[in-house]
Amino acid sequence: MTDSNTDFQTFPPVPQVVTVAGTALELTPIRLGELPRILAAVRPIAADLSAEPDWLALLARHGEAVLELLTLATRRDRAWIEGLALDEAVTLACAVFEVNADFFVRQVAPSIARSGERLAPILSAGTMPSPGSSPAATATPR
Repeated sequence: MTDSNTDFQTFPPVPQVVTVAGTALELTPIRLGELPRILAAVRPIAADLSAEPDWLALLARHGEAVLELLTLATRRDRAWIEGLALDEAVTLACAVFEVNADFFVRQVAPSIARSGERLAPILSAGTMPSPGSSPAATATPR
């Protein structure tokens, strides 16, 4: 007897259909071969991702990365993505995020957090004096 959860996981994912700019798009989760380029696009925005991202803020801070991410995740031409109205782009970004939520929230965000935790001691050691130490001496101009 097989486990029914295992059986369901073997089926290909059912695309989520979202209509944007009069076009019905079938969105499916990111594929393995797309992962290197998707990760490169996500890296600049990963620290700002959450379970409910503020897409307008992400577009304002990381416009190029968001446009590239939408291009790759929708498998559409960049020109088509750039031609979207702002509200359509936000609708599309929400749908892409929903379809790939497991990837973004469970994989990318924790990975960035772990990297930040590893780097924090290194960064703080180089930028802040340790407790009990005196400030660095400065030369007085003559």
